[in-house]
This record gives sequence, structure tokens and C-alpha cells, in this order.
Amino acid sequence: MDANLRQRHTYSKLGKHTLPTEKKPFEDSSIISTSKRDVDTPIGRIVFSLITCLAFFTRFFKIWYPYEVVFDEVHFGKFTSYVSYLQRTYFFDVHPPFAKLAFAFVGWCIGFDGQFLFESIGDNYIQNKVPYIGLRALPAILGSLTVPLIFLIMKESGYGLLSCTLSAAFILFDNAHLAETRLILIDAMLIFFITCSFYSYIRFYKQRHDEFSREWWVWLLMTGVSLSCVISTKYVGLFTFVTIGGAVAIDLWNLLDINRGLTMASERFFKHFLARAFTLLVVPFLIYLLWFWIHFAVLTKSGPGDDFMSPEFQATLADNPMTMQAVPIQYYDTITMRHRDTKVFLHSHPDKYPLRYEDGRISSQGQQVTGYPHNDTNNFWIIVPAQVSPQEVYKDRVVKNEELIKLKHVVTSTYLLSHDVASPYFITNQEFTTIDEESAFGDRSDDATFLLKIEGGNKDTEFQSKAGPFKLLHYPSKVAMWTHPKVLPDWAFLQQEICGNKNVLQLSNIWYVEDILDLDPTRLPSDMPRKPKSIPFWKRYMELQAKMFLHNNALTGSHPYSSHPIQWPFLIRGVSFWTKESTREQVYFIGNFIGWWINVLMLAILAGIFCGDQLSTRRGLSILNSAFRTRFYNSLGFFFLAWAAHYFPFFLMGRQLFLHHYLPAHLASSLVSGALFQFLFTSTVEGPVSQRFVQGKPAVVSQRIKMPLLAYCFAALIISGLVGGFIFFAPFTYGTPGLDVDGILRRKLLDTYELHWAK
Repeated sequence: MDANLRQRHTYSKLGKHTLPTEKKPFEDSSIISTSKRDVDTPIGRIVFSLITCLAFFTRFFKIWYPYEVVFDEVHFGKFTSYVSYLQRTYFFDVHPPFAKLAFAFVGWCIGFDGQFLFESIGDNYIQNKVPYIGLRALPAILGSLTVPLIFLIMKESGYGLLSCTLSAAFILFDNAHLAETRLILIDAMLIFFITCSFYSYIRFYKQRHDEFSREWWVWLLMTGVSLSCVISTKYVGLFTFVTIGGAVAIDLWNLLDINRGLTMASERFFKHFLARAFTLLVVPFLIYLLWFWIHFAVLTKSGPGDDFMSPEFQATLADNPMTMQAVPIQYYDTITMRHRDTKVFLHSHPDKYPLRYEDGRISSQGQQVTGYPHNDTNNFWIIVPAQVSPQEVYKDRVVKNEELIKLKHVVTSTYLLSHDVASPYFITNQEFTTIDEESAFGDRSDDATFLLKIEGGNKDTEFQSKAGPFKLLHYPSKVAMWTHPKVLPDWAFLQQEICGNKNVLQLSNIWYVEDILDLDPTRLPSDMPRKPKSIPFWKRYMELQAKMFLHNNALTGSHPYSSHPIQWPFLIRGVSFWTKESTREQVYFIGNFIGWWINVLMLAILAGIFCGDQLSTRRGLSILNSAFRTRFYNSLGFFFLAWAAHYFPFFLMGRQLFLHHYLPAHLASSLVSGALFQFLFTSTVEGPVSQRFVQGKPAVVSQRIKMPLLAYCFAALIISGLVGGFIFFAPFTYGTPGLDVDGILRRKLLDTYELHWAK
């Protein structure tokens, strides 16, 4: 038996399935090195400690300021206030509950009574005795820990001290990451767990020569738990699943290499597959479900989120109008209807639409149908069956979901109608008017017919007052009855326009019945309290999931600070978070332009190297040595996959997007920059000189990474630039001090920066 076969035989007896002689050089950084890298020296530990201390210092510096509600603290602060977890009142949000539960838990721990409402930007925390610093401390701690985790990711990936320091510095001195971590916002939590996912997976991957060992299982399970926390914070966490999933798929594919000793029929291969499937899919899903179970267990009372849910769901909440005041609506009841968003009543009066509108368009000159904010007899409508039938047939019969109806205006004895005539303000929307009874049941019967769609209802759902949100769809044209805050001119007495909206899924199409007039006392709800109903967890969970995805996709309206993905890497636009006119202070969300533009340059260089290598290889040449190429595609490829997976999907989205959506991709690009820096400045990649076995593991005698003096100069220059850029924008990040006009103008690097008091 020659030496090579003896080595194979020895390794096989150890129970390993990767043959070291078949292994490509430099394939991974998990090998045992007999020389100490600079990152493991006392200097390396000092740098790591310094970076960690600076992270906590920058994140907690003046965390008490501003002492007012800032930007989306209005939104996420509510989840710890009286309308949510601390008061157990039901709310609705498009994000999963994990991060909000974490804030509520912190609020409970620090004694927050939940009475502060977080109603608007600028509300004073100190005057209202809100322990806001404790709430801000949660994202600040997680944001601080993210920085040393970046350092450790680079270290565990086999990079030297300079690369580790640079990648961490890109996050440490970034103004955008800092701004998100100092406020009651959930993106710091999202980014922290994304970083944990990357770190855990790299630690797991390094254990692959010790498969199914304790450490192997621990880091694989930690990857799954981290992934669950990511997706349980925001649904963009799906992109992190794509990143890890892509790496796992490649790993499993490599396991099928015949040189690994695992065949398609190998029981060991399927153990690998099942282990990954269980820990990276099943475990995260179970943890994800746990947060929703806690969410439902805590929120047991009626609250502002009731209207988003089906009547059946609302009936599970204590003190809900569905259980307290809801009355089934019968045919020929006289009702009033209100728009859920603007609260106006569906209204009509004898006055007609003008012959011509201001833009010259001609109307139908029909009776006006408008939205009116006050109680009035012109708000009364009778609900009647769409088909001509003796009244006795429908008398005392409850109206149900998806039935065809007509609405009779009580005062003018006319019927609601929509037709193919443009509305006063929207040429794409249909006009709503009324017609006489003969036409409504004669030649224009279809135009006066509407389909009742109860939100979340099924065929047997009864139409009820108070708690039965519905859409009224015009039967022939399928447009939804809709209104908006802009009032009509004097000819309509400054009332709101009612028109037909072709976007049926739009959330602002929803109405509800405010009252039933002249209600028979026998139909009134009993004074006895009604016990909330109980429905299975899975049914509530599936309904909430559907509502969350629907409403998230419906966030398509314009916003003054929204931006497009193509603008993010170049910091074309920021977001105004908070202003204080008396001191000319402001919090403006913008990144460190030095770091962001260097990352863009590094991504471009990476793409250039990849294209050059592929082209040269195609022509039978090789511009990269095997050591460089292996590390380039394995390690840098993983970081690039993370960047691409967290960036390019946003181009497919139609919802509102903001600069903070790029932060996970920016984090990944910082890993790319640090790794590529080492490749650009050293021709010696840590790798094997000779192979042997140490304690049953493949080991190498490795070379130290020797960085030239030029690399240290460039690193010092980059870090100095990062510090300078950070300090330059610090007044906008910390909200203090206020700047004069010249100071603001110097920081207005682009005309697209909407800075206050810049003139």
C-alpha cells in the first residue's frame, strides 16, 4: 500500500468522508493552522476590544436626545403603549410580532405604564414621564453587538486583522446604521439577527469535517434560531433564508461528489439533508409560530386593529362591538354607512352635478352622491333586494355576504347607481349618482345593482352593523365605492367625492354600517355580556398571515421620502426623521458617504475580477492562482450572494421603499469590501504548505498573511475617511448641535438631500 492509499485508509478509519488528498488547496479556513494569525495576537484582541467599546460608545452617546418622538417611533412605540401589548388591546401591523413583543417586554421590565400614546412626531417624552431611554436601549445594545460580530465573521472566515477591522469599521462609523440603533425602531434587531445567521452558519460550515458532532449540531441549530428571529422581525428576512439556503444547497451538492464517499443511495447523505431541513426550516417555523401564539394569547381585548379582521375573528376579542353591539341587518332596514378611513357618511341630496367641470369635462348632471361628516337625514338608505320580489319574500330576512342588493335613498326616493361616466376629480373612476325607482328596476337595473363583500366573510356570513366592514362593488363594472379626503368645490357644498375605484383591493374602499334606524327593540342585543368566541389557533394564524401580506403589498402610495433601489448604494436620498425649528436641529437619516461609495467601488471591482477570470478561463488562460480562485468563489462568493439576495429583490416590489431597506445589503457589502481588500493587497493567501493529521482532523502548516506597508497605509486612509465622514454627518445623526445655514449647505452634498433650513 503506497503512502497515499495508507493516508486514505487511515482517514477512513477515523469515520471521515472527505479525503484530504482529494481536497483542493485553500478550500476552507476551518483547517487547523500551526502558525498564529495576526487577528489572534494580543494586538488583534486589543483591536477587537477597542471596536466593541467604540460601538457601544457611539450607539449610547446622547441616546436621551432627542427627548421627543422621532419618525417611526410613532408607529413602533404604539406597540408598547395603551393600544397594544401592555394593555392587551388588539392591533394590526404588517410586520411579525417578535420585535414588538421584545419592546413590550422591555417596557414591562422598566415599569412603563403604557399610557403615553406616541401620537405624533415631536411629542415630549420627559414631560409625559416616559422611560424612553430604556426602550431605545434595546436596539442600541443589539446595534452595538452587530459591530464585533462583523469582526468575528471575518475572523472565522480566515481573514487577517486589517480585513476584520475594515469590515467592522464600515458598520461602526456608518451614520445610517447608527441612526437606526438609537431609536425605538426594529431594523437594528433585524440586522443583528441577520449578522447572527451569517456568523452561526460560518461556524457550522467550519465543523463539516467533524460532522454530527456536538459543535456541528450547536452551530447548525443556532443558524436556524437566528434565521427564525430574522423572519419573525420583518418579512424581508426571507432574503436571509435565500442566502443561507443557497449556501446549504451548494454544500449538499458538493457532498454528492463521489470523492466524498457519499452516493445518492447513501444513508449518510440523507442524514445530512434531514439535519439541515429540520434545523433550518422546521425549527425556525416552529419558533415563528410561537411568537404568533404569544401574540394572540396577550391581545385578548378589542382594539384599533379589529376592523382589519373578519367578523369571526373579531368575535374572539373581549369588548368587541361584534360581541357587544352588533345587530344583523335585514332587508328593508334603514341604515347609515360610514367610510372607515375618513369617517364620512354616504350622503345624497337633490342638487345635481354641474354640466361641466373645471377641466371642461361634461357630467351626467345626475343627483349628487357625496361623503358628509355629520348626522343628517340625507344619510339614510334602505337596503333592498336586487330582484323585483314581493316585500313579504324578503321581510325579516338577514342580508348575507356576496348577495346582490340595491340602496334606496330615503329623502329623494331614488336608488344608488354607478355608470361609465368619469367622476369629478378622477377621469379613470366612475361617477356615483342616483336614478328613479322605475329605471332602477327597469332598463337600468344592472347599473343600480351592487355586490356586498364583507371583509373576511364567507357565503354564510351575516351583514351586521358596527363591526361588519364591507366593500360595495358595482355589479356590472366591478368598481368599488370609494372616497378620499379632498373635498369638492362649492357646487357640492365642500363635501367629499364618492366614486368608483377600479383598484378593488385598495384598503380605503372599506365601509361599515354605523346605525340601523327605527330598530325593533326585540332585535337589540341583550344587556348581558357576551362571552368571546373561540376559534382554533391555525384559523386565526392563517387569517392574520393573509391580511398581513395583503396590506403589505397594498402599501403603494407615494411618500415624500421614499426612494428607489437604484438610488440606495449611492446615497441619492435620505429621510427626514425629526426637526426642531427653535434650535435648527434635525435628525436626517443618511449613511456615511465615504463607506457607501467605497463599497460600491469594491462591488464593481469584484464583478470585474469575476468577469475577467471567467473570460480568461474560457480562453484557456488563468489570471488567478488556485488558492486565490478557491477563496474568491467560496468566501467572497458567499458575501456577494448575501448582498445580492438582500438588494435585487427590491426591484420587483411595488410597495413604498426607503433607504433603510438597503441596510442589510450594505452590511453584506461591507463584508465584501473587507475580504476583497485582503485579496487586492496580498499575493499570499493563507493555505497549506504540507498536509498531515492533528487529532484526527486534516491540518496544515500554514503561512501567515503578510500585508505590505501600502495595505496598512490604504487601510489607515479608509478608516480616517470613515471617521471623517461619520463626524461630518454626526449633527444629523444625533440631532444636535443645530447648524447655521452654511453648515447645513456644506452637508447638502446632493440636491436630493431634503435638509431643513438650508437657505
